[in-house]
Amino acid sequence: MSTLHLGLTPWNFADLSAPSLCAQAQFAEQCGYQSLWLPENHFGANALPDPLTLLAAAAGATTNIKLGTTSYLLTLRNPLQAAEQVAVFDQMCGGRLILGVGRGYAPEMLRAFHVPVAEKRKIFAWTLDIMRRAWAGEAVTLDDEPEHAIEVHPRPKQQPHPPIWVAAFGPKALAQAGRLGLPYLSSPMESLTTLGDNYAKHQAAAAEAGVAAPTVLPLMRTVFVSRDVDKCETLKATLSAEMDNARLQAGETLDDWTIIGTPDFVRERVQQYQESLGMTHMIATRIRLGGLPEPMLRDSVALLAETLDGL
Repeated sequence: MSTLHLGLTPWNFADLSAPSLCAQAQFAEQCGYQSLWLPENHFGANALPDPLTLLAAAAGATTNIKLGTTSYLLTLRNPLQAAEQVAVFDQMCGGRLILGVGRGYAPEMLRAFHVPVAEKRKIFAWTLDIMRRAWAGEAVTLDDEPEHAIEVHPRPKQQPHPPIWVAAFGPKALAQAGRLGLPYLSSPMESLTTLGDNYAKHQAAAAEAGVAAPTVLPLMRTVFVSRDVDKCETLKATLSAEMDNARLQAGETLDDWTIIGTPDFVRERVQQYQESLGMTHMIATRIRLGGLPEPMLRDSVALLAETLDGL
């Protein structure tokens, strides 16, 4: 079994100032985490519309930890500008970017950006193709007119480009990621059983397209670990009462989509994901653990790294 790559999202989304993000990134790096991740979302009260800008703060405060986007939305961006922005960031952080890309799933968000909902997968593929060709040094154009072709600079620090993962939910998105031969980054809301089915569909699409299935298998999970059994049980009861997870199948429970418990329980559960799915990267997120004091979340961050050391 290969060594688990352990990543996380910030545990304090209430303060997205540079000092707060830098402190969280530094603490994660000191604990031994290998990556820090931010999503992209728009228009809600807790919107995060520009993850690379936020990650830039963390880049200047750290030296080794990878910096990732869980959903840099290609459908909303000009391909040339996106290629430039990603390359600039990868140069700035010394080649530490992992680029998770997505299409966007909320119809109202896509409509706000004048993106035809039915065309999102086509636009995604077109944008990504131009970006990859630009990073490879090819002269590219957005209008298929050869005389308008230009080369994009700078190029990414990582050649030919940073690792690209595809955030995907439905079967069409899973198939598209598989045909591209790119790792698929799942929703943290899906159960272990559903994930098994999804990864099988993803790998089948790669095989049908004649491309090698990715060896990287990343997974996002809502994780909380504590030596206090009562604290864990109280949190689980609260989450079960407050949250209706529409992605669960009949009979599935909180334990099918979260990993909440003592160090022994968490370590065993993570090993189960490794053995049953072949998980290579786990991104621990606490986005849905609202109401917990920041010191309690910080303690969980440190204990999780200690718990999973050596896996």
